[in-house]
Amino acid sequence: MKIGVLLSGAGVYDGAEIHETVITLLEIQRMGYEAVCIGIDAHQHHVINHLDGKEIAQKRNMLEEAARIARGQIQNIKTVVPADIDALVIPGGFGSAKNFSTWAFEGPKGSIRADVKLLLVNLYNVGKPIVALCVSPVLLALAFDGMPINQKLTIGSRHAASPYEISAFQQGMQNKGVQTPDCTIDEICVDHANRIITAPCYMMEASLPQLQNNIAKALLALKELIEAK
Repeated sequence: MKIGVLLSGAGVYDGAEIHETVITLLEIQRMGYEAVCIGIDAHQHHVINHLDGKEIAQKRNMLEEAARIARGQIQNIKTVVPADIDALVIPGGFGSAKNFSTWAFEGPKGSIRADVKLLLVNLYNVGKPIVALCVSPVLLALAFDGMPINQKLTIGSRHAASPYEISAFQQGMQNKGVQTPDCTIDEICVDHANRIITAPCYMMEASLPQLQNNIAKALLALKELIEAK
């Protein structure tokens, strides 16, 4: 089985969340599957100094940055079609809300890159499962907007510690017709009808072992979806 891993760069504040990505790659290999890293040959929205959180006057390429995590083994999204992979995982990081979409700036009124939307919709249409971690469920809310699928996605819990305003994310996604069940770092959400799995990951306060456990649960659920078909 080949599992696509869609990366928006390298670094939580302007690309893909590195811990989430590496744990995802590890868990895919532990399941006996092959990870296929996928990136986009375009500039990321901006570059952030991860020491102080300030913007840097630089330009960086999403594909080149993601290749750092993928150790150079990465494919351009333009070359990937649903037949190439059996499922897709999207790690979190602000890149999902800044590079793949404009959710970080416009919320539910934002847009999603056409190439990302095309891959997601095509995968959905042929029944390939999708896993969205951390903030990445906003991409599914945007990609499937207007489709009467009544998807169920978690973005975290309002009733547990989080560095973000979970209720604001939930409201924005609800505006797109999405059900947003509360899930803590110990829980995942499986939308069996739509073959979508979401996990809150670093949307919640979490230790590295808690993060690993959350992603492992999501990928075990993915394995069950794939093998049950």
